[in-house]
Parts: sequence; C-alpha cells; structure tokens
Amino acid sequence: MEPRIAVVTGAAGGMGRAIVGRLLADGLRVAGLDIDGAGLAAMAEAHGPGFLPGPADLSEAGPVEAAFARVDAAWGGVDALVNNAGTCLMSDFPAIPPEELDRQMRINFHSAFHCAQAAVPRMLAREGVKKIVQISSNGAYNFDVFDPPHYRASKAAMDTLTKDLARRYARDRICVNSIAPAMTETPLFGVLAEDVLARAVAQMPHGRAMQPSEVAAWVSFLISPAGDVASGNVIILNQGRDVR
Repeated sequence: MEPRIAVVTGAAGGMGRAIVGRLLADGLRVAGLDIDGAGLAAMAEAHGPGFLPGPADLSEAGPVEAAFARVDAAWGGVDALVNNAGTCLMSDFPAIPPEELDRQMRINFHSAFHCAQAAVPRMLAREGVKKIVQISSNGAYNFDVFDPPHYRASKAAMDTLTKDLARRYARDRICVNSIAPAMTETPLFGVLAEDVLARAVAQMPHGRAMQPSEVAAWVSFLISPAGDVASGNVIILNQGRDVR
C-alpha cells in the first residue's frame, strides 16, 4: 500500500517541525509548506525523500494552489492537511494598525482557508477517511490570558471553519478538527516580555509550558485510523488550567 500523503503548513517553525517529524515517523509522506525556503531546504536534507519542501506565501491563494499542484506532481494527491501556519502579533487594542490586523488574519486564517480550498477537491478524489487538523489556540476562548484581540479573532475564525467543513464534508469522509493548545514552547515565546512569559507559564497547572511534541502527538492521533470517527471538535490542550 502506498503511504498516505500529508501537507503541513508552517512546517519550518517550532511546532511545524515537530508535526512533520511525527508524521514521517508514522509512515506518511509529508509536504512542508512555509515562507521560509531555507528552513525547508534544511529539513529536506535531514529527512530525505519522504519530505517534500514547498516554499510559498500561504496568505495568497495563487501560491497555495501552485504548492498543492507540486504535491500532485510529486505524489499524486493529498490525504491529510495540517493547518499549522500562524503567528501572534502583539499590538494591543485599540492601537492595532490596520496593516497589522490584515497581516494577522492573512497569516493565521486566510492561509488555513486557502489551503483547505486547495486540499478538499484533492481529498474528494482519494479513498478512505481524509483529515484536516487546524492548530488553533486557547486564546480564542480564555480571556484571562494576554492574547491580543486580532490574534483571538483569527483563531476563532479558524475554529468556525473547522465546524463548517466538518458538517459540509462528513458524508465524503473528510474529518476536520481543531487543536487549541495553551502555552507551548516555540519560537513565538520570543515575542513576549520576560515578565509576561513568566506569569503565563506560572498559570499552567504542571508548572511548565507544553512542548511541540505533545501537540504533534495529538495531530498524529487525529490523522491515524483511531481519529476516523472524530470530526467537528475543538480539542482544548491546557493541562486542565481553565476547568471551572
């Protein structure tokens, strides 16, 4: 049987690298999409032929479609999509410049939307149960944490897309779920002031931030056959921090 084919966005970032490594270990072929072409090239050298680098600006529909066409040409289709590309821009309300709002939505939400548009028609042509996993955030729901409103809005929009696509394509056996992690140790920690970061980590019940490998394990589970009956969910990962 041919390996299943996954596309992971934001593949060259901290979370993306963990997800790519886990899916390769699970036996999938993985196409990594990211604006960081040099980072993808280094990953291709490390991972070998099971990894296909796809440098692209995912905030625009044209480059996304071209990237998926390259996956078609190399491997012939798509069975799973992980919409992981994202960032957190830190201007606070009301002093958020219009261009920052636009950039935040383009990186976090538009990229997921464009990639789903490219992936779904290809999934409809594939056998078996197909998967879309969106990497959302606890910040869409927990208003005790520091996240700025345009970041929250971008992730909440992603989760609404999750539910719409899950309902829309259930009979086509495309399962769509969001994972919403709390504090996870990635390079995005670098955008936070030290005191803000320390307070945020101190709120975590285990006394530490989560690791990208822990989120990647949940992605692996949802893409595995064990996840075939799960769709339309927003799965909160926060060590029980927000239980009321």
